[in-house]
Amino acid sequence: NGVPWWYFYNLVGPYQNRQLNSIDPGGAQWQHIGPQRVIGAVVYPAAELIAPGVVQLIEGNRFTLGEPSGEKSERVTALAQAMIAAGFKTPVSTDIRSELWVKLWGNLTFNPVSALTHATLEDICNFDLTRDLAARMMTEAQTVGEKLGVQFKISIEKRIAGAQAVGAHKTSMLQDIEHGKALELEALLGSVIELGKICHMPTPTLETVYALTRLLEHSVVNKGKGLSLD
Repeated sequence: NGVPWWYFYNLVGPYQNRQLNSIDPGGAQWQHIGPQRVIGAVVYPAAELIAPGVVQLIEGNRFTLGEPSGEKSERVTALAQAMIAAGFKTPVSTDIRSELWVKLWGNLTFNPVSALTHATLEDICNFDLTRDLAARMMTEAQTVGEKLGVQFKISIEKRIAGAQAVGAHKTSMLQDIEHGKALELEALLGSVIELGKICHMPTPTLETVYALTRLLEHSVVNKGKGLSLD
């Protein structure tokens, strides 16, 4: 759902094989799993935890796969075919990083905003001030992504409209706040801020939202119980 720890593996350019401390402190995954074993994936289904051990699928059955190198290897083709046989839509991308940025674009925006406001995707997109905030966050993220060579194939307005169309869905981060769980904040937002620092692109709005959400997480986790407005 966020920036993967192997992001810079074999990525042509000045940051090739650079490691990200926000999501892989000390390079533990890089060293012990190894980026050469990775097949990238973008998971599109939306789901909601409705009871302990019970997950309800809201919509979607698409999983986009791709090699970090961009090649259509035998292993990624075999995995895609196995998933297609199981009933999933599984295209293979030759630019998996650009694909993951489309998903990340929404996640880094709507997840923390929903956690802070306890609002659904529909609520955030229908309220002018939070819709504008989402656009500012996505603009900063797009600037970082493009600096790293990412191609954004849709507009910010279209991406926001896509989130709005999902309806009254609680994001995973809001669900985690309600259940008193730690958040995926580093993978979804902290990592993008780190990418901005690496390529010298400012991210003031992202950093503000990150700070507020980090404090919220700290308060909820320390109390050992969830926070819900329902």
